[in-house]
Amino acid sequence: MPSTPRPLRRLGFLTIGLFDGADPAKGHESTLEIIELGERLGFDSAWVRHRHLQYGISSPVAVLAAASQRTSRIELGTAVIPLGWENPLRLAEDLATVDLLSGGRLNPGVSVGPPMHYEQVREALYPDTADSEDFGYERVRRLLDFVRGKPATDFSGVEGFEVFSDVVQPHSPGLGRRLWYGGGSLGSARWAGEHGMNFLTSSVVKAEGPDTGGGAGGGYDFAEIQRSQIAEFRAHHPDGEAARVSQGLVVIPTDSATPRQRARYEAYAAKRLPRTTAPQGPARLLFAPDLVGTSAEIAERLHAHAGFREVDEVAFALPFTFEHEDYVQILTDIATHLGPALGRHAGAV
Repeated sequence: MPSTPRPLRRLGFLTIGLFDGADPAKGHESTLEIIELGERLGFDSAWVRHRHLQYGISSPVAVLAAASQRTSRIELGTAVIPLGWENPLRLAEDLATVDLLSGGRLNPGVSVGPPMHYEQVREALYPDTADSEDFGYERVRRLLDFVRGKPATDFSGVEGFEVFSDVVQPHSPGLGRRLWYGGGSLGSARWAGEHGMNFLTSSVVKAEGPDTGGGAGGGYDFAEIQRSQIAEFRAHHPDGEAARVSQGLVVIPTDSATPRQRARYEAYAAKRLPRTTAPQGPARLLFAPDLVGTSAEIAERLHAHAGFREVDEVAFALPFTFEHEDYVQILTDIATHLGPALGRHAGAV
């Protein structure tokens, strides 16, 4: 652990964009308003989650296209697009288009693995190729190549009145340097570094290494695991220690919260706390506790967190199930209280 944490350089937030199935437009509008608020508060980035066959954002690229026309400065990211649901070539076209519309503000985050509940959706998603689809890193490599301008075909030129390109169009210079990999294991951290991506680390990591024999995390130290993954990423990245890493813990400051809000936030965190006591499921996933309290209290905990001490960018995750006014309060407190407590000056409201 370094003697002092890295100064916080970039402040961001992440939202899931939930909506009511009977009125989905309202939830999407709420998400766009939250992103607009984030820009007014001086946040550097806003990120959206990705959910399929659920009541959350299923098309984050489309949502961010809309957000790009309602904002002018804030960077817009996805955390993350699961590539098992995507065709890399088509996704590359969409990402480049939105990046150009946003003026170069898009930060696409992606991950690999089979789609969630694959056995139930495989026939709808890949009716003819379900058994032959590759859900590994090769899918990310293809996306990287297409975004970075490598040929997608051996054909180009003029045919009749039409002109064809052998690379994905439009091409957005610089987008290839703003691609992020969302990972929670040493292997994914290493792969992202070797391929020159940026690294998104969140409130979930894979329990790897020796069990230290009890205590919080069932003998595994979440913060130390996260620190080791960041170190692995940078050790294999061409930019070394300068390689970009963003951390995304769930953070809920209560500085301006009402007593009723504080009680609800604390109950939410308490309900989720048991899952942090030991690795969960066959994948042995380890979850970080949600951080609830005043900005001074949260800043103290973060400054002692081995993972946080290694980053200078954050995308604090908003809780899943809160109301619009709760997100307004949380974001306002992050921008005006927590950010400064972490060394990041608040922007203009």
